[in-house]
Amino acid sequence: MGRNVTHAEEFTDEILTHATITVGKVNELLARAGRSDIHRVTSGWRPRSVNDATSNAAANSRHLTGQAADLPDADRTLAGWCVDNLDVLTEIGLWMESPQYTPSWVHVQTIPPKSGRVVFIPNSSPPLDPSFPVTWA
Repeated sequence: MGRNVTHAEEFTDEILTHATITVGKVNELLARAGRSDIHRVTSGWRPRSVNDATSNAAANSRHLTGQAADLPDADRTLAGWCVDNLDVLTEIGLWMESPQYTPSWVHVQTIPPKSGRVVFIPNSSPPLDPSFPVTWA
């Protein structure tokens, strides 16, 4: 997204290493899901100022360290595939926010949440899309 240039003072070698690992895992997820139609992330590494200005972003978001990515999913088919294939996420080494909290994207990260659950609830706020079925609980 060019943030490594516009915010070069915050972009470290460690973030680059994390982001490279994240991109590799996201590409594996998309390949295994048969999603050759997704060619971009809607949010990858975020500098602090971008994260602070992002609606509903966690103050300690894994985006800050290059260890998370948001993938476009307006029709919710990727989210549905992911919750039906949690074993694949586990094999790849990805965790995802509950699709009820990500109504038009899929958030994945390479670091487990505190709960350790493959599908996790990101905060105590009400879900943004409570209509998404909770089939993994």
